[in-house]
Amino acid sequence: MKHTYFGIGAYPVEFNRRIHGPYDPPAYTETDTPFGQVKIGMLPAWLSRRSLNPVAMSRAVSRGYWRWFHKYVAVRYMTAAPYVQFAVGLSAPFYCINYKA
Repeated sequence: MKHTYFGIGAYPVEFNRRIHGPYDPPAYTETDTPFGQVKIGMLPAWLSRRSLNPVAMSRAVSRGYWRWFHKYVAVRYMTAAPYVQFAVGLSAPFYCINYKA
C-alpha cells in the first residue's frame, strides 16, 4: 500500500483504475458556478465554498494545468500558442523585477 502525506498525490476515493481507465482530473471534480458567472451578491457565499488548504490549492493548480494542456498542447494540430504563452509568462516577472532600471 502506498502511503501519502496529507492526501498529496492520492487519487480520489471514487476512482478505480480498472473501471474508469486512465485518471482524468476534470472527471472527478465537483462543478460549481464559474467565477465569471457569479453575481456580486452571491460572491461571499461562493468564496465561502472555496477551500484554502494546501491540498485543495494544489488540486486547483493541477486542474488549471490539465485544462491548459488539453486546450493548447494535446491537440491534433498544435500551434505556436503554448510557446508564446511560455515566453510571455517568463518575460513578465523579469519585466517587473527590472521595472525601475
